[in-house]
Amino acid sequence: MATTLPLTFNQAVRGVAEFIEVAIHTILYVRQVYPPDLFVRRRKYDTPVFQSRHPALNEYIAGAVRAVTDELSLGTVDKVVVVIKSADEKPLERFIFALRNTIQVEPYNKDTSVEGAISAASLGQYFRSFLVKLNMVEAQLGQIYRDDLSFAIVIELQDDKAPTATNGMEPPPWIPASMPHTTSGVTDTAELHMVRAVDTGIINLSLAVQESEYKLNLENEFESKGKQKAT
Repeated sequence: MATTLPLTFNQAVRGVAEFIEVAIHTILYVRQVYPPDLFVRRRKYDTPVFQSRHPALNEYIAGAVRAVTDELSLGTVDKVVVVIKSADEKPLERFIFALRNTIQVEPYNKDTSVEGAISAASLGQYFRSFLVKLNMVEAQLGQIYRDDLSFAIVIELQDDKAPTATNGMEPPPWIPASMPHTTSGVTDTAELHMVRAVDTGIINLSLAVQESEYKLNLENEFESKGKQKAT
């Protein structure tokens, strides 16, 4: 069966990009960036997931994932970051998908199974474990003490790479990211939590979540006020 064969390069790219899209919807639901009734329950990778029902939001996410797919095909992506932020653009949490292409494949071989790569069935099992952990992340991260949440998707390329231009002529559909939203804007007091990692034999993928200094300070202020009220 095809699902038991080693992945091809193109299958790995499509599989990882599709997972990132599913994970973004899950993050927005789990971290309550939008009301729960904006989401509908689906099933993916043999586990329950939640998908936004808002057309404009879905198009924004899909557009970002298309850009990720293009850059992943070229091996230029370093990280995809989902930044949960306040209305005044303060980053609260960063969900960091770190990506690395481990092999170079000639264009004519991108639909040929790669020796040593995992199968599509195994990849789906790994993604299921990612999502199970992602759905439990609230217990680790706690509540976000802001009710004015929004988010952004940031694509960080390798240091020597530039965004791919459309048709080689038009400027790429990118907007430069705000530095505090990127992983370069992280302070020393931010806390990093590892979620899961997988080596497909073609692309390495790991997911971690980072709580910003600003969020941690909000938590401390909230806890201090709670103790004062208790006394």
